[in-house]
Amino acid sequence: MEGITTDPPSHRTQQVPKEPAVAGHPSALRLTLASPFYRGAAVAMFLSGLGFSAAAPQIASFLVNDLGASLTVAGLFYLTNLTAPVAAYLVGARSDRSGRRMGLFRVCAAAGFVGWTGIAFATQLWMPFVLSAVVLAFAGAAASQMFAALHDELNAHPHPNNDGVVAVVRMALTGGWVVGPVAGSFLAAQTSLRVMLSAAAVSTLVQIVPFGIRRTPRTAVAVTSPAPAVAPSASGRATLPLLAFTALYALVYAGESIKYAFLPIYMNTQLHFSPGLSGAVIGIQPLVEIVLMPFAVIVARRSGMMPLMVLGAAFGVSANICFATTGTAAGLFAGQILMGGVWGIFAALGIIVAQRLLPTAVATASAIFMSSTALSSALGGTAGGIGAGAIGLPLVFLVPAAFSLIAVAGLAVMNRSAGRGL
Repeated sequence: MEGITTDPPSHRTQQVPKEPAVAGHPSALRLTLASPFYRGAAVAMFLSGLGFSAAAPQIASFLVNDLGASLTVAGLFYLTNLTAPVAAYLVGARSDRSGRRMGLFRVCAAAGFVGWTGIAFATQLWMPFVLSAVVLAFAGAAASQMFAALHDELNAHPHPNNDGVVAVVRMALTGGWVVGPVAGSFLAAQTSLRVMLSAAAVSTLVQIVPFGIRRTPRTAVAVTSPAPAVAPSASGRATLPLLAFTALYALVYAGESIKYAFLPIYMNTQLHFSPGLSGAVIGIQPLVEIVLMPFAVIVARRSGMMPLMVLGAAFGVSANICFATTGTAAGLFAGQILMGGVWGIFAALGIIVAQRLLPTAVATASAIFMSSTALSSALGGTAGGIGAGAIGLPLVFLVPAAFSLIAVAGLAVMNRSAGRGL
């Protein structure tokens, strides 16, 4: 039994043929709905995405309008995200040593509630900065703990559509990020920014509700319990492929912060699009992303995950070139559709690849990978600001195009060295 639990690929090879011979396997969606744990994970990730995405676009307005910050100081708030990778690594390492995925998940969710509630009731400008850097840094690790727990549960129940279950849960997280900004803006307009931040705090906390008092998936401790075997695997050379993949992912993701900062300005001030047209351009990407995520899993089974990642990064190059050169609504729609392809691939497969690159420390792998978005936001914001000042709009979008081109080359190299194993 030890050989099975510590070697997930071998486990899958031995167990799948023993399943009853049934014409056609249940779909990933049916598997998710049939399992209380999978279903709970999907609901929890939707609530997590809903809470964070409702608050994130409004925090700068809150700092300026309610606490009297300047625009420059409000922009510096996002640098507090740089503590998130450190916090996520500490939580992930603790999880891999103890196997207490669900306990740490609850602690991180509670940290999110405390952090956002504290910001909602802040009376001094320094308070949101401290709360974000110290408390909310740990809140972001809740999602990585959930995906680590999901990994353990899937290993306990091997099935050909297990990767699809991960994609469904990841789609739920994306769905939260689609709904959250709209819901947050509406609530803030109808009430106040403080009420909206309080609602985000509640949404972050209630993600623990679908699991009741359940402690840990049955095999989590079995998979991770041998502490001497786990600790070395999460350090040194074993982590290098994961770190390389995460860095390349961050390069691709950096384009998102540049796009959301400057594409609306470009459409409104230079192209003079109507608000409805600008909203349609922005809104088409997440719709394409959600539609493509399940197809990405299906295609990956035939082509492999890394070749599809290379294609996704290439979509990022093409999308940003569309933003930089077309100057028409059709060109921007094309760019956003291509960006939907980028995230339909990376959102569905990224966490799976990260966990397989460090299979004996999946919580650490999940934490490192998912915290990369904070680093990429800082990178994108800095590079975009410098680029906009140097070459202006819309040529600033050539900066993320260059980032994605570097990622294409790096992922192609990884495909040659590690692609077959994935």
